[in-house]
Amino acid sequence: MGAKGSLPLSRLKSFQPLGKLSDDQLVLLASRAERRTHSPGQRVIERGVRDGLDYFLISGTVELASVDGRKSMIEAETEQACNPVARLQPRMYDVTAVKACEFLVIEQEVLNQLLRAAPITQVEMDSGLESSAESEEQHLLMEFYAELRSNQIQLPSVPDVAWKVRRLVDRDDSTAAEVATAVTVDPAMALKLVRSCNSPLYRGFSDVRNVREAVVRLGMKTTRQLVTVFAMREIFKTRRASLQNEMERLWRHSREVAALCWVLADHVTRINPEEALLAGLLHDIGVVPVIVQAEHHVNLFADDRNLHHAINELRADVGCAVLENWSFPKPFLEAVRHAEDWSYECREASPQLVDIVIVAQLHAMIGASQNAGLPAFDQVPAWRRLGELELNASKSLQLLSEARNRVDEVQKLLSIR
Repeated sequence: MGAKGSLPLSRLKSFQPLGKLSDDQLVLLASRAERRTHSPGQRVIERGVRDGLDYFLISGTVELASVDGRKSMIEAETEQACNPVARLQPRMYDVTAVKACEFLVIEQEVLNQLLRAAPITQVEMDSGLESSAESEEQHLLMEFYAELRSNQIQLPSVPDVAWKVRRLVDRDDSTAAEVATAVTVDPAMALKLVRSCNSPLYRGFSDVRNVREAVVRLGMKTTRQLVTVFAMREIFKTRRASLQNEMERLWRHSREVAALCWVLADHVTRINPEEALLAGLLHDIGVVPVIVQAEHHVNLFADDRNLHHAINELRADVGCAVLENWSFPKPFLEAVRHAEDWSYECREASPQLVDIVIVAQLHAMIGASQNAGLPAFDQVPAWRRLGELELNASKSLQLLSEARNRVDEVQKLLSIR
């Protein structure tokens, strides 16, 4: 059912990536867009469809249901509603109206054309786009963004073994033997799991000798997290040597943040350390498709400044798209979205993964002497939220200094081959 009238420009700019368009472009976009309303219980989007449309939720609440039965809700005017709903194509979710809702529906090709012609911002100018080549580089960057945002790229897939183990552990009736069988299908993964179980982090009174013993000692949930962690290494790859250097740097940084997340979770929260480890490892997962896609834009990304600018612009949006595609729960998406947002304050009362990732990022950057532009600890809401559990500035640095051996142990765990 359609609705007439156009949204105020300020409301349009609250959606991503519409905020990149000029006022004139937004007026043109509004004239080409459609307003649709749906009653409670009405299907909005069907899983598996490739319709070439972006749905922006203006009002109401919708439910997303994935193929494995997981469900989540999106409410208008929340952070999740800033982006197109169920944006991947073919659609990964059935979307149903829970409350009466209204959408702004835009053809992706129309939006992509406008993005390619969008005006360059001062931030983009400051990040290295020289005025003499501004027009060509602006066009290429906007085309690159449009490709990413309209899902014309192949998002990385969770390796089969990790996907199977996650599905098994999520079932209430799965046994350690069944999980061990799924792991054993991948001999390299099986070896990594046994070696990790015999590492200083998990070692018991005696070494385990096989995958089933490892699953029993680690527990189902820890096994699930570690299998996913080990599978991630295969994703941080590209075919170009120059871009692989960037990918290796990204992997090293992700491992460092992951190790710090493990220690912080273990020392100052009740969050499962392996879950925090995985959140840290995934916090920059959105950079991987950007680097892979850069293979097709050699001239543009011969200048590292352009690559880093594209990474900074797109890491959060693309990262959330990847984790949505992998059916990861909301706390992981929140951590990816706000990993470098020092001013972000989670609404939950207790510390969350996003808090740990932000604080771990701060420590990682300080440890790498990248202090320039970083806020003081007491100005970071995530740090204050962990501080409620007896963590202060001096103790924070002291804790991770004293825990350096433990950080090193986690790093070794992530390097198991």
